[in-house]
Amino acid sequence: MALLANAGFIGLHILQTKVAYDGLAQDVHILTSMGSVVIMLIMILLIENQRRGVVFGAKMPFMKEVARALRKYHGYYFSWALIYTFWYHPIEVTSGHLLGTFYTILILLQGSLFFTRTHTNKWWTLAMELLVVVHGTMVAWMVYQGDNPQGGTPAQFFFGFITIFIITQMHGLGLSKLARWGFALLYIGGIVFYYSGRWAEIAEVPRIAVVEYLGLIIIGLIGWLILRIAALFKSLRGNNSATS
Repeated sequence: MALLANAGFIGLHILQTKVAYDGLAQDVHILTSMGSVVIMLIMILLIENQRRGVVFGAKMPFMKEVARALRKYHGYYFSWALIYTFWYHPIEVTSGHLLGTFYTILILLQGSLFFTRTHTNKWWTLAMELLVVVHGTMVAWMVYQGDNPQGGTPAQFFFGFITIFIITQMHGLGLSKLARWGFALLYIGGIVFYYSGRWAEIAEVPRIAVVEYLGLIIIGLIGWLILRIAALFKSLRGNNSATS
């Protein structure tokens, strides 16, 4: 039923594009769309903390309770973020837009597969995370080919998201130490090869990772605070019930 509902609304969005074209983009800032997805990616890092850790396999113990809550309730936010992003853009036929639409549809599919083994399959979920490397890099490349290049460079998006793979994501795959070192050396070699002769630009490599990890800490602390407040209210309610 969820698959049919998603398919129906995808068709409706295509029809809406043909008839009226504009999505939400004419009314809201692009950062609201990008931000909703970035927060979703950060939440995934938190949710996966207990399975793969955050920094080279090391877990963040104080995030355990937050991760448990997010694992239970993340569907509400993820659904909103995906639907909002999906309706932000019209269904354009440029490669960047089509890839973004395809990526969004895949994550909607992931949401439709809840309560199945596929929903938690580590290779499938990693693919959902890593597609942002392709999408982000391609969109940045398209922007840089235009008359008014702005935002991050394609390399910033590519190496930025690969940095997160090296630091966090690959450690949940059960890879051998040799394989992990292999990925790390390929990553370092790629950076050296690309930035050789343009070392002044290498500062862009960690930017995306820094944003995501800072976001992880901020969202984690906010979540921890909310849980503490909720526990306090629950305790007070219990005490009031006991004394009445």
